[in-house]
Amino acid sequence: MSSQPAPLPRQRKLGKHGELRGLGRAGRSPLFEGRFGRMFRTLPPAQFTESDIPALVQLAKGMTAALDDPPTPETEADDEENTGISAGYTYLGQFIDHDITFDPASSLQKQDDPEALTDYRTPRFDLDNLYGRGPDDQPYLYRDDGRRFLLGDPLVGNDNDKNARGVPRNSPVQGERARAILGDPRNDENVIVSQLHASMLRFHNRMIDVLGDGASFEEVQQSVRWHYQWVVLNDFLPTIIGEDTWKSILPHIVKGTTVREDPPQLKFYKWRNEGFMPVEFSVAAYRFGHSMIRPIYRLNTKMENRLTIFPGLLGFEPFAAKQAIDWRLFFKVGDPPETGPKRVQPAYKIDTSLVNPLRNLPAIVAHDPSSLPARNLIRGFRMSLPSGQEVARFMGETPIDDKDLRVGKATKADTPNNKPLADISPVFKGNAPLWFYVLAEAQQQFKTDKTPLHLGPVGGRIVGEVIVGLMLADSHSFLRQRPGFQPREDFQSNRQFKMSDLLRQATLAEP
Repeated sequence: MSSQPAPLPRQRKLGKHGELRGLGRAGRSPLFEGRFGRMFRTLPPAQFTESDIPALVQLAKGMTAALDDPPTPETEADDEENTGISAGYTYLGQFIDHDITFDPASSLQKQDDPEALTDYRTPRFDLDNLYGRGPDDQPYLYRDDGRRFLLGDPLVGNDNDKNARGVPRNSPVQGERARAILGDPRNDENVIVSQLHASMLRFHNRMIDVLGDGASFEEVQQSVRWHYQWVVLNDFLPTIIGEDTWKSILPHIVKGTTVREDPPQLKFYKWRNEGFMPVEFSVAAYRFGHSMIRPIYRLNTKMENRLTIFPGLLGFEPFAAKQAIDWRLFFKVGDPPETGPKRVQPAYKIDTSLVNPLRNLPAIVAHDPSSLPARNLIRGFRMSLPSGQEVARFMGETPIDDKDLRVGKATKADTPNNKPLADISPVFKGNAPLWFYVLAEAQQQFKTDKTPLHLGPVGGRIVGEVIVGLMLADSHSFLRQRPGFQPREDFQSNRQFKMSDLLRQATLAEP
C-alpha cells in the first residue's frame, strides 16, 4: 500500500450533518487556526467518497452489539467490563467535553467576539459550562448573594449524602418539560451527567464555605477551576491514556519538578496565538467514551433495580427523587467488594463495540441518523479526517495490520470471531476511519477478560497532548498562573486529590 494515498478531489462544502461551525473557513488550509483547527494539517483525508457512506453505515452496524440478553447480574463478573476504568470516568469525560466544546462564551471572555458567537464554547478548562457568563450576565443561575449557585430539588437514596440535590429547573406550564437552568443545557442529557453537574455546583458552594465570606467570587471561581483542572490532569488523564503516555507528555511528574522546569512534551499539538480545538480530537479520538457506556447502571443501593440508559437514564426532564447517585458506585473509594450492589461499577471496555441502545438513539438526543457510531463515522468523513494509518505513520508508530483491525467486543468469547475491518468493505483496506482506529488500537492490549484497556499510543497521545496543550495555552490555568499549585490538604485523601475527593467535598457544602 502506498504510504501517501492520493488526495481526493475537493469535496462538497461542509454544511451537512456533523459540521463544526467555523471550521468551514478552514477548508484544507495548513495554516488555519481558530476555535477549531487541524492537528495533522499536512495529512490528506482518508480515501472515502460519498459512494462509501453505505460502507460506513455497515461498519456502524457491525460496531453495535446485538440486542442484549438479560443483563449480567451484579453478583457475577461481566466480561465486557473494563477492570482498569470505573464507570464514573465515562461521565466525567462527558462533562469535560461539554466544558471545552460548544456553548455560551466564558465569563473570562466577555469582549465582543463574532467568532465566539459562531463557535461558542471556549476551548479551555474554565468551567464555563458551570458558570455560564457569570452572576452579572446570568443571575438566574445564582442565589441572591451573587456568589452561591442555586440548586435543584432534594434527592434521596444515598445514605452517604443526606443533602443531595439535583439541578435547578424552570416551572413550565402544564404539558411542557421542566428544563434545567444550566450554563450548558447538554449537562442534562442524562441522569448521571446531570447529577455530576449538580455536584460541581455544590463544590463551588463548598469552596465558599472553606474560603469564607472574605473571598471574592473571582477567588472562589479560580480555586474551583484549579481543583477541577488538577483532577483532569492528574486523575482523569492517566486513567484514560495510561501512565506511560501520561508521564511521557508530563515529564515533571516523573522528575518531581514543575512544568516550568520540565515543560510538557507536545510533539504534535501546536498553536500560534491561542489554543484551538483539533477536529482529530473532537470528532475522533475523544469519542472513545462512547464505547465505555454501559447498558445499565445502579444509582444507589436503596433502589431495588438498576436502570437502563434508555429510557431509564434519559435526561432533559425531572427524574425521580429516589435516584440520588451514590458516587461510591462510580469512583473507587476504599476497598469496595468486587461484586454485588455495593461494588464500583466498571466502565465497558474501550473497544470497537458499542452497546445496542446506541444503535437507535431517542429522537430528543439525535436523529437522521439515530445510530451513534454511524453519526461518528459519517462526521469523520465530512470533516475530511485522515485515516488512522496515516496518523499513526505521521506519529512515528507502525500502523496496525489490516488483519488485526477487528470489529467487535474485546472478550474471550467474541475475539476469535470478530471480523477484520477490511472484510466489511475493501474501501477500509489500509484506510481505517480515525475514530475506529483509536478504538481498535486500544483493543490490541486485550489478553484476557480481566485485561485493563486504556487508549493506545496514537489515541492516547492525541487526547493527552490536546488536554495538556489546551491547559498550557490558557493563561488563566494553574499550569500558567501557578505551576506549583497543590489542592487543599484538607480536601485530599492519602495525599491525593481525585474526582472522588472532589465529590466528597461537594457533599459537605452547607445546604
